[in-house]
Amino acid sequence: MIATRPYRRPRRKRNRTHKRLRFNPTAWAKLLFLRDFGPTEIGGFAITSVDDPLYVIDFTMARQTCTPVSVDFDEDGIADYLDDQFDQGRSPAECLRIWIHTHPGECPRPSMTDEETFDRVFGEVDWSVMFILAQGGATYGRLQSRVGPGVKKRLCRTVDYSREFGGSDYDAWAAEYHANVDAIDPFANHRAGALLDRRGYAEIDHCTSSEWVAS
Repeated sequence: MIATRPYRRPRRKRNRTHKRLRFNPTAWAKLLFLRDFGPTEIGGFAITSVDDPLYVIDFTMARQTCTPVSVDFDEDGIADYLDDQFDQGRSPAECLRIWIHTHPGECPRPSMTDEETFDRVFGEVDWSVMFILAQGGATYGRLQSRVGPGVKKRLCRTVDYSREFGGSDYDAWAAEYHANVDAIDPFANHRAGALLDRRGYAEIDHCTSSEWVAS
């Protein structure tokens, strides 16, 4: 008798590729600068290219109250932000589809409050993105589309050096922070508007406190 190996169906290769959310290097540098400028989380919106909705050319902020574990946008501030963007000729698809905020610690995964906010605020628009940058550098991105059957897809982050980009402008970025962020640091027991020691809250992690952290 001739021994034969049992037939095994070849394994399917899992498609692990994700669509990419691409940042202009200046926009990425600005986001990192603002993440580290104060002692709290910060939030805002991506400005995207007219012909490429997943290419971020700027990160902008509206008025907000922030703590090390939360971001609360001011309603009038959002209205003023939209008026300013529309005055510059931008459509909602260019300035109000990609919501960006930061997390303390190492974990970028969305908290329960993040998910509720994303569903409540962006649940009815044709498409939107939630992007989170953790203090440790890890990121989380997810695209959701309501067109047709709908889709939810993870996004990888990349910095795109293939197009021209400008230089840094720390003074302008700091001015934008001061104009829009009311930073409350309960660990320091005062309101902060400059770079402070982060050691008091660096261990707070959304992965282990998602049931009570508002972000």
